[in-house]
Amino acid sequence: MDHFLYRNGELYAEDVPVAEIAAQVGTPFYCYSTATLSRHFRLFDEALAGTEHLICYAMKAASNLAILKTLAELGAGMDVVSGGEYARAKAAGVPGERIVFSGVGKTRDEMRMALEGGIRQFNVESEPEMAALNEVALSLGMRAPITVRVNPDVDAKTHAKIATGKSENKFGIPIARAREVYAEAAAMPGLEVVGIDVHIGSQLTELEPFRLAYEKVADLTEALRADGHDIRRLDLGGGLGIPYTRSNEAPPLPMDYGQLIKETVGHLGCEIEIEPGRLVVGNAGILVSEVIYLKAGEGRDFLILDAAMNDLIRPAMYDAYHDIVPVREPQPGAEQAAYDIVGPVCESGDTFAKARMMPGLAQGDLVAFRSAGAYGAVMASEYNTRPLVPEVLVHEHQFAVIRARPTFDEIINRDTIPEWL
Repeated sequence: MDHFLYRNGELYAEDVPVAEIAAQVGTPFYCYSTATLSRHFRLFDEALAGTEHLICYAMKAASNLAILKTLAELGAGMDVVSGGEYARAKAAGVPGERIVFSGVGKTRDEMRMALEGGIRQFNVESEPEMAALNEVALSLGMRAPITVRVNPDVDAKTHAKIATGKSENKFGIPIARAREVYAEAAAMPGLEVVGIDVHIGSQLTELEPFRLAYEKVADLTEALRADGHDIRRLDLGGGLGIPYTRSNEAPPLPMDYGQLIKETVGHLGCEIEIEPGRLVVGNAGILVSEVIYLKAGEGRDFLILDAAMNDLIRPAMYDAYHDIVPVREPQPGAEQAAYDIVGPVCESGDTFAKARMMPGLAQGDLVAFRSAGAYGAVMASEYNTRPLVPEVLVHEHQFAVIRARPTFDEIINRDTIPEWL
């Protein structure tokens, strides 16, 4: 569910006409709904009711400070994967005890930053990282709380580029070696083992891969406790998918996911952490663009937009599907035609859809890419010296620009010409 609906013949974001935002901000732009963000976070919170838990939003999905602040005020923790994301979380007012640090390549500087600023735990992904963290913690006279990310070798049945739980993926340590690695961690005076971490991928549309992974984690918990480790926290990752189309095939609901967690690990008495990102913010955002030209090609017609692959790279990178709808509501039974929907970047890969059936559109009309809140603005670039597009947050009948569009001068002036030129 989202809060982008047609009303009186035009698309609204909550109680604000999308065309009104476009008139004031210009296109393209991202628009997020506070009501959708809040609703989706609360669905996870309700799904884990009755268990001690913390929902750590995976901020790599969308990391604007206003989004982070909105979720933090609802009680969210944050899952960060870089020093920059850690700094963003702190800037949004999230206390260190609600921040977990994930990722395979944490540097010593990032470890030091998090230890000095406060951290709930590091999700450690390798033995070299574990040794480095031990050294950094000891240099500060501290002990770093850790979980070890285990790779359960479970096929998440998702896109190969976002699968993380199979044996060939770079993430975590093989679950078969977990007891050995935990023994090493327990012998390091700068580390404090607090739990286990697992994450098998993103955009999962079935619960069975979660069940297989969590059952393995439950068995490992019992084994590690028998070895003398105080396993009191389970970080179960994220990855629950969203519906990118309006078909009847929908991914599992957070309530079903929560029930699965209770069935597989609820008997262990551990605090549960989950790290949803896409499901919280994906359907909470749209990308709004204007039609520049309609171009007749050889055997196909093109709808050329002012948004491009640098603004929304998911279709080019993952062959991802997004519903693209007119901002002005089509009349019932309106005639449709097939278009290749493309942007202005000088790449054939700058294609959002091929032979997509669309109602009649004209130059200057607005369209909205649905389900664009996750991995949209955060993955954008300034390729072709195209400015990063603005981000807008709507709350009921009001909206605010939460990241402005930079000027060409601001972009160019970041470069420095050396003296010899």
